[in-house]
Amino acid sequence: MKTVRFHKYEGAGNDFVLIDDRENVLREQLNQAVIARWCDRHFGIGADGLMLLRSHPDFDFEMVYYNSDGAPSTMCGNGGRCIVRFARQLGIHREEYHFLAVDGPHRARLLPEGVSLEMQNVTTVEELSSGAFQLDTGSPHYVSFVDSCGAINVPERGRAIRQSAPYAAEGINVNFVEQSGADELSIGTYERGVEDETLACGTGVTAAAIAASIRTGIAPNTSFHWTVRAKGGQLAVRGHYDGRQFADVWLEGPATYVFSGEIAFAR
Repeated sequence: MKTVRFHKYEGAGNDFVLIDDRENVLREQLNQAVIARWCDRHFGIGADGLMLLRSHPDFDFEMVYYNSDGAPSTMCGNGGRCIVRFARQLGIHREEYHFLAVDGPHRARLLPEGVSLEMQNVTTVEELSSGAFQLDTGSPHYVSFVDSCGAINVPERGRAIRQSAPYAAEGINVNFVEQSGADELSIGTYERGVEDETLACGTGVTAAAIAASIRTGIAPNTSFHWTVRAKGGQLAVRGHYDGRQFADVWLEGPATYVFSGEIAFAR
């Protein structure tokens, strides 16, 4: 029975299966059903998603990401931070990492307590008639500001928005955000592809920080820094707004090794 070596990581409770595929041998062997079974918390390893670390001629590595339903996904911020820590474990040592993800190139740096990951620039943020914000930070996000994040039934309300007419076909990640201080946020996120609440979402935390900056009236040529408490831990987002776009945006937080093992392709 063929098995594959895997490694489990988590970033603020957002957990992932990581596999070293630098030899590019899994391309024809992995499929949606296998990935979904490996991510299943009862019959597999258990994870919010699975990542392959692949070689790339122009980058330190390539990140290939799948949601827990086994389907290819858009960018995952916490996954991006975890795969950098995984690259270090594999012996890829850099002062600054340059890797390719589905939304384009990223830079990253190791921190004493985690990883700092550069996110894509954001030029378009739509404020909806409901008062919520819609934007893409590598993945599409709906950001709704609430009085008490802890009082929100995130799976129920998030699923209702994700399945509503504007979003049902492609899906959207739904974030409920409470501004708990001058530069502090709390967040709960419902993720498409996982189809449930996750303990943290890196692109969602980034979207929340940008939306909160707009909501509080950020001026052009101003830097911003938000501390964001997800249910699985604390992250931070910093960047700069030049009046046209949010740029030099960095997502920072923990990226922790959990365990390694082997799993079979079939049972």
